Amino acid sequence: VQLQASGGGSVQPGGSLRLSCAASERTFTSYTIGWFRQAPGKEREFVAAIKWTGDSTDYQDSVKGRITISRDNAKNTVYLQMNSLKPEDTAVYSCAADSHWGGKYGNYDYWGQGTLVTVSS
Repeated sequence: VQLQASGGGSVQPGGSLRLSCAASERTFTSYTIGWFRQAPGKEREFVAAIKWTGDSTDYQDSVKGRITISRDNAKNTVYLQMNSLKPEDTAVYSCAADSHWGGKYGNYDYWGQGTLVTVSS
């Protein structure tokens, strides 16, 4: 499955952005989709994941309450709604697919290109 992340940009602290992860195949509906981010000079870290059914989600503790993951299988798209953004949220955000459900502990085999989010005043 091919994935493409989009929706990044520059925003002031406290602002919002919605990222999209679009898949090329209808089999997308069988995959868990996870969002990850990598800040400059840091390792990639898990942000959030959603099961193919949409009824299970997992979040990194630091983003709970600010970031919401959702999916629209009819559009082969997963969304990451990010609110109350902080400078430490600045990173390249990428989406990835896993054929099982493991949340933050899943094995994500398919990766898309990332989209840059910059939070700065």
